[in-house]
Amino acid sequence: MNFNGLESIIVELNALNFEFQILALSSLIILSIGLLRVSTKFGIPSLLIFLTIGMLAGSDWILKIWFNDADLTRKVGSVALAFILFSGGLETDWGKVKPVLWKGISLGTVGVLLTCLIVALFAIFVMGFDPIIGFLLGAIVSSTDAAAVFNVLRTSNIGMRKGLTSLLELESGSNDPLAVLLTTSVLGFVGTSAPTWDALAWTIFQQFTLGIILGLLLGYWIYRGMNRIKLDYEGLYPVLLSASVLFVYSATDLIGGNPFLAVYIAGIIIGNRSFVHKRSNVRFMDGIGWLMQIVMFLTLGLLVFPSKIPSVAALGIAFSVFLTVIARPAAVFLALIGFKEVDWREKLLVSWVGLRGAAPIILATFPYAKQLPESEMIFHIVFFTVLTSLLLQGSTIPFAVRILGLEASLEQRASYPFEFENKDKSDTQLLEYIVPYGSASVGKFVYELDFPENSLITLIYRGDSHLVPTGKTKMEDGDVLLVLTPEGAEGKIREILSRMGDRRDS
Repeated sequence: MNFNGLESIIVELNALNFEFQILALSSLIILSIGLLRVSTKFGIPSLLIFLTIGMLAGSDWILKIWFNDADLTRKVGSVALAFILFSGGLETDWGKVKPVLWKGISLGTVGVLLTCLIVALFAIFVMGFDPIIGFLLGAIVSSTDAAAVFNVLRTSNIGMRKGLTSLLELESGSNDPLAVLLTTSVLGFVGTSAPTWDALAWTIFQQFTLGIILGLLLGYWIYRGMNRIKLDYEGLYPVLLSASVLFVYSATDLIGGNPFLAVYIAGIIIGNRSFVHKRSNVRFMDGIGWLMQIVMFLTLGLLVFPSKIPSVAALGIAFSVFLTVIARPAAVFLALIGFKEVDWREKLLVSWVGLRGAAPIILATFPYAKQLPESEMIFHIVFFTVLTSLLLQGSTIPFAVRILGLEASLEQRASYPFEFENKDKSDTQLLEYIVPYGSASVGKFVYELDFPENSLITLIYRGDSHLVPTGKTKMEDGDVLLVLTPEGAEGKIREILSRMGDRRDS
């Protein structure tokens, strides 16, 4: 027998299989991107499209792609979630987050704990689950999903008033760490090596403390490094930033901190400072964030066996309805009970936008590592819950905003064709400001704005047009100003533009 010939055939088949896998993956990504316009047109959350495509390509349905590696899914999902959180943090305006900081922290901690407890009690005493399974289900679905919330809020084309968008993004970006910690802690009680309560409390303290400290320190060091290093090739800066995300994630995890919290805080620190090639890097990371969302949801869709969902449909419906209608609103109202400025309509909207997405599904893969007999049932119940959340809540967010009377004009995002590169390392920076609707600056000439000395409006983004202003250019509602200004003058400019009343309409 010619073993050499047989070996060559096997090598060729393996190579063909790899090429087919690459072809299948790239085709699914291209199809997902192509259907984005469809999802926007009909108000369907794009993440639901990605998830459905993954399911259709899976072993139960059309393409019959066999995939059953829960551990690989967990690893891919964790890294993807780190990039999504970093990208979200990078585009988070600290000036908008600061007023809602304590509300977001309360929702991200107290809200998560209450959701976990309420859902667990329902699962144990109403659905009849074992206490460990009940608390595991509660922990897995206790947080809103950053990928889902970022995606839906930024593609729904609707604005919300009173900083609600910032509050929802802050909550979704900061509550995943506690959900991960609760899930792993509950799993720790499975078997003979259950942790003591004081050990559990210490772990929570350590994870959050180290996550915050390392996020702040590493974020600042990355920002300093991006400005100090002088690379000959501009294309290396996005590579450096991407590697930095992985460094923050892995270093924090190895030291014992919460890696998801660290990368989100690092993103906020870097995104709110001026660094070399900032706009191109932010655009690159936004693209990486989209790619990670698509890959993550496709992978999760492939892992699901749709034929097994009907067997848990009844449990899934009861679980989803209770989580959406009872547990989430109760947790939100209780977590925000000390904030008198948040009225009942805003609390209702925050409750409804508590989307579940990839994070709960990723957490549902954790029981596989413990080889729990109920792990498959847990996974499909959680998956059913996520489908319900994306389909029902995600598609009705614009309607909920309007019916509650919380709609506001959508802020424009500038798309100017250049960026400022500070080669002399001075304190000058190019910043973006939006003239709020109702601002007293509307109708005034540029020379009347009383901006700080040495601050210059270089470009105005108005609708689909770019205007080069003169002293006689009048401000209009929603103008996006590109201002060249010395460091330290940002607050003064923001204060001038945010003054309301006494406007001079033309």
